[in-house]
Amino acid sequence: MGQSNRNKMTKDQKNEVIEVLKGKFSQYDNFYITDTESLTVAQVTKLRRACFDKNVEMKVAKNTLIKKALESLDAEKYAGVYDSLHKVTALMFSENPKEPAVILSSFRSEAKAERPELKLAFINGDLYAGDNQLKALTQIKTKNELIGEVIGLLLSPIQRVIGALQNKSEGGDAAPVAAETAPVVEAPAAEAAPEAPAAPEAPAAEEKPAAE
Repeated sequence: MGQSNRNKMTKDQKNEVIEVLKGKFSQYDNFYITDTESLTVAQVTKLRRACFDKNVEMKVAKNTLIKKALESLDAEKYAGVYDSLHKVTALMFSENPKEPAVILSSFRSEAKAERPELKLAFINGDLYAGDNQLKALTQIKTKNELIGEVIGLLLSPIQRVIGALQNKSEGGDAAPVAAETAPVVEAPAAEAAPEAPAAPEAPAAEEKPAAE
């Protein structure tokens, strides 16, 4: 009985946890709700370390406190989250929407286990419920990746135009060379034509009277 009383949180402690959670839910647009039941202390520590290395914040809290934190922020916005608040819950907060999914997949693969189990992911207001969503979440596009794709699409036509202009410029440079070399071929023919009138100098025959 004494052990139970020592583990029981006071009202102030509960309010403190709620405020911390509210701060995290306000800070991040993406969070995962996972079931870490049956994980050993060593496994939880390893999971925390993996999260820390990838800038993912992990918080373990009671479901009732998590629900109160969400309700106090925006009960309607998070209405679809409440059904996932059961059993042992570990929250994973991240700026990168797919990083927690990658961590969970890698952790489970190494441990050859099905825990932690994904109960729900809240990604920029969209809900992904169920552990069967984990693989899809590891392939989700990040904001930077989407921006990169859009920039690539925008630059593609510009690059084609630049390429066409470069090709046209290279082709245009060859024309003057041909134009400049053409007169060299025609010049000898033009100069040779005026030499034809030299034939009229034949009257040298008038010198015959000298024979008389």
